[in-house]
Amino acid sequence: MELGNFSVSLAVKDIEASKLFYEKLGFTVFAGDQTQNWLIMKNGVHNIGLFQGMFDNNILTFNPGWSSDARPLGEFTDVRELQRRLKESGVDVIAEADESSTGPASFMIVDPDGNTILVDQHV
Repeated sequence: MELGNFSVSLAVKDIEASKLFYEKLGFTVFAGDQTQNWLIMKNGVHNIGLFQGMFDNNILTFNPGWSSDARPLGEFTDVRELQRRLKESGVDVIAEADESSTGPASFMIVDPDGNTILVDQHV
């Protein structure tokens, strides 16, 4: 099952302090708006999102249809198909994508240890 680009979305307390810290690790700002309290940072093919005040815990994020450079892929498995397959295999979906829609959509699941996983398609 191809889930697309992977990143970790971090719930941070101070976006400026977090940005400066991850810059020391070689990450650079790739996208986002710090005045809106969110940034996407990149180090090679590795992406992290910094989000201040938007959610309570860190989230594992997959983006079907996107490369690690946030470029649309020509071929990919649609988020609704991924959701259907996971539900058929017994995975509980806690927030569902509308299966009658097309284009951007997302769903959320939780792993056995309580980690939230967001599958978020932007194309």
